[in-house]
Amino acid sequence: MTRQHIPAPDVAMAYHKAWASGKLDEAMVYIADDVVCDTPAGRIEGADAYRAFMAPFVEMLINTKLVAVYGDRERAVIVYDTVTKLVPSGPAAECVAVRDGRIVHSRFIFDRLPFQAARSIDES
Repeated sequence: MTRQHIPAPDVAMAYHKAWASGKLDEAMVYIADDVVCDTPAGRIEGADAYRAFMAPFVEMLINTKLVAVYGDRERAVIVYDTVTKLVPSGPAAECVAVRDGRIVHSRFIFDRLPFQAARSIDES
């Protein structure tokens, strides 16, 4: 199967597996140079900005548990829960659009409040 024919759920799973293993460089193989990412904190554009967004999270990640993956050739939704150095449970979902085997758009859905609360306790 050529890269452009990889179904979106397979791309989402490979991307997730890489960053969940702490391998951000490997995960970035699945991110398009011109990726657009919508997060609770705002829009991120471009692979360099995306890497800068993901790096601190990957560094604090302890574990992740996959909940579900759904999709078709062009879109996928992946739902997972994470354990990080800051919070014991950080459930999240990503809806990704894939073109030529790379994520071109991602919408992250997660609750920032537990992370903000944990950071404010650390700063006290």
